[in-house]
Amino acid sequence: MKNNASNPYENVKKLIDIVAKYMNLEANIATYLKRVERALMVSIPVLMDDGSLQIFEGYRVHHSTVRGPAKGGIRFAPDVNLDEVKALAFWMTLKCSLVNLPFGGGKGGVCVNPEKLSKGELERLTRRFTAEIINVIGPDIDIPAPDMNTDSQIMAWIMDVYSMQKGRTIPGVVTGKPIEIGGSVGRRDATGTGMFYVLKAFCEKKNLDLKAMSVVIQGFGKVGSIIAKKLHDYGCKILAIQEKEGTVYSENGLNVDDLLKWKTQNHLLKDYAENGATSIPNKQLFKIKCDILVPAATQNQITASIARDIDCKIILEGANGPTTPEADEILNEKGIVVIPDILANAGGVIVSYFEYIQDIHAYFWKLERIYSELKSILLEAFEHVYSLAEEKHIPLRIAAYMIAIDRISRAIRLRGIFP
Repeated sequence: MKNNASNPYENVKKLIDIVAKYMNLEANIATYLKRVERALMVSIPVLMDDGSLQIFEGYRVHHSTVRGPAKGGIRFAPDVNLDEVKALAFWMTLKCSLVNLPFGGGKGGVCVNPEKLSKGELERLTRRFTAEIINVIGPDIDIPAPDMNTDSQIMAWIMDVYSMQKGRTIPGVVTGKPIEIGGSVGRRDATGTGMFYVLKAFCEKKNLDLKAMSVVIQGFGKVGSIIAKKLHDYGCKILAIQEKEGTVYSENGLNVDDLLKWKTQNHLLKDYAENGATSIPNKQLFKIKCDILVPAATQNQITASIARDIDCKIILEGANGPTTPEADEILNEKGIVVIPDILANAGGVIVSYFEYIQDIHAYFWKLERIYSELKSILLEAFEHVYSLAEEKHIPLRIAAYMIAIDRISRAIRLRGIFP
């Protein structure tokens, strides 16, 4: 259990209290939203390659299924804990509501360092974890997806275990699958692509020249690498990119195409030293002066102390919950605009929704339709958030939360969840 200062679930509850004051939220609704519907904790015994037995701890949480089946990823990471998964499930509830998808919020995780597992060990872990949570997942219950350190192969194993138990192939149990077994084109790049759409729309509203902007990015994985490529190709100057092993920086701008090739050769970013690039300490990243800062790693990265050192115009949140409530206050005081996670990174769950629809109907869309529908849904949500923020003179995060919570509140009242 993390202390309250860094506990993401406690931070989520703080945000509910903050937003509740702005929208005069009924006290009973606020109380209800602060609890998860169900949380399953499981032990996962895995026979390792050396013949020893290791038992890992796993979780699957449903924060809310008021608006539809739970939807949310599964992460494999050594510091995963129940409160983290609860917070992530909560953010999924808000995200799905904000972009008006017929889903609630769920999340899962296993406390493990997958880098220390062989492929066989990883498969046995995944299959056993699936067997342990099988009663709380399904196309009409809870649809998992990839998250940190999980990918399409892991989704394929989950689908296989579930399908074996049901006696028929059920591709709709997970999204983010390989295309060959019911996955969707465009899913891998969806989060980063959606971030680009939202950022471009915001810059157009403010008459800002996005092509002339400098960018600093934390994270170079499934989200960070895509938004880095999108912004680089558009003409932005990418000053620095960070991964957990180190940070690469160039005042003249990094060549993202070269960095992507460098990574495919199993090199670390910090070891890249071409075209004036140098390695700097990770702690220096948030101190770099830039126009756009993109935290695309994990939660609780921008704390109050870090926020005081940030010198940028826009923060585009690629990770879930990268900014603490205390940091938000400081950023607002400094006039830094935060494009919040539940809006900025919603592209992933939107295209997961498309995959889910395609699986159910056994009819698959072309990439052009995927991106057209993605852009339409995201920009509609952006317009709603931006208009409310301008009307009420409130931060974009508060506006986004107000819209999402209002939809959930109406569903709770209509269903009569409590008197």
